[in-house]
Amino acid sequence: MAKRLPYKATTSTGRQYEFEFPLHPDTGSPVKIANLVSALLGCLDRELAQLDPVSNGDVLQALAMAMAVRTRILPGQPEAMATLSAELLDAALKAPVPADEQAALPGPAGSLH
Repeated sequence: MAKRLPYKATTSTGRQYEFEFPLHPDTGSPVKIANLVSALLGCLDRELAQLDPVSNGDVLQALAMAMAVRTRILPGQPEAMATLSAELLDAALKAPVPADEQAALPGPAGSLH
């Protein structure tokens, strides 16, 4: 059975989301992964609090670009690293969430703003 990383995120409004992220078979340290995710989300929250309103689409683009930059600067074959990065993102986006959290938030479907 594949290992999973349970993770809980709390929004600035107090809403909590729980995830069961699948871990890659070669994961070195689930604890370090959880700490990095928390640090990245904390940094993002602090930056967004200091800016004028930023659209969700702009936030997602920035995160995608940061992942692309980090993927590209890692040692290894660029194509292999890009494939791994895409696989990890796809698995994370498909991570199970409890049924009560699967309902969409108010707003138009697919809205990026």
